[in-house]
Amino acid sequence: MSKTVLQVNHLKTYFTVDKRKNLFVRAVDDVSFSIDQGEIVALVGESGSGKSTIAYTIMGMYETSGGEIIFDGEDIANKKRTFDFKKKAQIVFQDPGSSLNSHQDVKEILSLPLKVHKVVKPSQLETKIIETLDRVGLSEDFMYKSPTAIGGGEKQLVSIARALCSNPEFIILDEPTSNLDVSIQAKIINMLLKLHEEQSLSYLFITHDLSLVRNISTKVIIMYLGKICEIANTEEFYGNPHHPYTQMLLSAIPVVSEEEEQLKPSRIRSTGEIPSPVNIPKGCSFNTRCHRAVPLCFEEDPEMIEVTKGHFVRCHLYGKCKPEL
Repeated sequence: MSKTVLQVNHLKTYFTVDKRKNLFVRAVDDVSFSIDQGEIVALVGESGSGKSTIAYTIMGMYETSGGEIIFDGEDIANKKRTFDFKKKAQIVFQDPGSSLNSHQDVKEILSLPLKVHKVVKPSQLETKIIETLDRVGLSEDFMYKSPTAIGGGEKQLVSIARALCSNPEFIILDEPTSNLDVSIQAKIINMLLKLHEEQSLSYLFITHDLSLVRNISTKVIIMYLGKICEIANTEEFYGNPHHPYTQMLLSAIPVVSEEEEQLKPSRIRSTGEIPSPVNIPKGCSFNTRCHRAVPLCFEEDPEMIEVTKGHFVRCHLYGKCKPEL
């Protein structure tokens, strides 16, 4: 049985807009999921769905408003992240340009985690840096380059190399290829998959690209306005999507062959706009855009239901209503 690296239970992260009027942004609202050792879990949703907020809350950059974050068996919610956690868990941000110190060269950037976590002896530092750069496909001469002197893809590779320096078990990848050329994206994804296989790393891969998810993940989590809509293993998710929002997203994926088109749900066009996160609709948060909404959807927030083993959906159509589907 695989070890559970991360267990998130009923996590909430709220931001105050106006305390006197009791206005809050419910960026993450009652979210639960787990990641086992060696899993690549894709966290998918539109901008503003709460994906990055979950990542930053796990890493301790935001305080939780409720719930648990259990890492290696310990609840770390609203606790200062320990030295051990910082060694085992790392994050790679979407924009490497803002996460790398432009006043340091790559050698200095990679030296810091190696020194802090005492990964190698001082005499072995340079050898370890060269080895880590090689693992992400960068040559030794990158050690003396500034982040300002290299391209976006190379910056992201340096960010990944920095994350690897502490020999982590778990890495959050927050849209690591979204701002890069397609050829660079492929290089980074292939490298991440190779590292995953070699070290049995666990990834939380945050993205909005469902085409990419199909080829890299073991499990998929779909979010909408701070809540999880659906969780399933990747094969089940693409073969049998349940939630109307999931079906809408999958129906919009571009494909290159008629065979792939046949595998997609029928084209579903959403109506309306995404509601304000400060004024989320009563009932199901997707009810204003859902083509299958029933009266109950506007009155009561649905519960997460396990439809088949390991496949969870938060929708009245699979709970209290259960029409013929």
